[in-house]
Amino acid sequence: MLDLTTRGDFARHRRLRQTKGLRRLVAETRLSAADFVYPLFVTHGQGIRDEIPSMPGQYRISIDQISREADDLQTLGIPAVLLFGLPAMKDEAASEAYDDGGIVQDAVRRFKEVAPDLVVITDVCLCEYTSHGHCGIVENGEVDNDRSIELIARTAVSHARAGADVVAPSDMMDGRVAAIREELDVASYVSTPIMAYSAKYASAFYGPFREAADSTPQFGDRRGYQMDPPNAREAIAEIADDLDEGADIVMVKPALAYLDVLAKARAEFDAPLAAYNVSGEYAMVRAADAAGWIDGRRVTMEILTAIKRAGADIIITYHAKEAARWLAERS
Repeated sequence: MLDLTTRGDFARHRRLRQTKGLRRLVAETRLSAADFVYPLFVTHGQGIRDEIPSMPGQYRISIDQISREADDLQTLGIPAVLLFGLPAMKDEAASEAYDDGGIVQDAVRRFKEVAPDLVVITDVCLCEYTSHGHCGIVENGEVDNDRSIELIARTAVSHARAGADVVAPSDMMDGRVAAIREELDVASYVSTPIMAYSAKYASAFYGPFREAADSTPQFGDRRGYQMDPPNAREAIAEIADDLDEGADIVMVKPALAYLDVLAKARAEFDAPLAAYNVSGEYAMVRAADAAGWIDGRRVTMEILTAIKRAGADIIITYHAKEAARWLAERS
């Protein structure tokens, strides 16, 4: 019989997998709460903390609840929040998006009052504010790119004026990063960074978000401006253009189904790279865990680790709070 104990002509990779301590010592990818950005939905009113049915554990909150959220994030070591607003009124011109008294602007001011060191990022888009649910101004049944970017840039300036640390255009209009950079600079916000949703796909994974933000298009869909899922080379071109136009951080969205795109972007560009672990990805894990079909904790950490392994510097995720708690338990 062959005596394998004396053989030295094959590698024994298992040596470094024997214990938890060894596995942690040689881990190639290290996940941290400092990697996370927590998305948050804010609404008008008082005392509101409504759980989103398709996103268990996520809430629509009113401004008076922000202090509680800020305390949680700082305690958990999560450095940033991404704000989405639910307006009091929607119209065809998305008026509240760029109103200095709008919901996001009020939320920014409150966050900076109670947690000045927390990085406040604002989603810059018109879809939550338009009566038709599209990400721009509609003319003759089509989203008008150039008219839309004028209002998108105006929205970004309004957010910066309220105190936003970073503005994040998510509309996928052509030229919007250049327009925002120009308007920010003219308004003396030359130091305000732009995090561009550069490769944002027309994905079916956004369903729960659209419920949360009440932003489902009233006609048609967003395939005419968001990216087509089969395309990866196009994503690299979009990212390159956004960087040329002045983006400081670029993003791939969604994350899990587009890890290949994320990895291509990491190989191609040295800029800070974000990935959005979107609502549908979150909802699937929570639903399967609730049904007892998966170990939700292990699956969540595996997904977040995979996103970082693929090249993300920044992970926007609804799992941020629970993942930060689990990471703290490990240490």
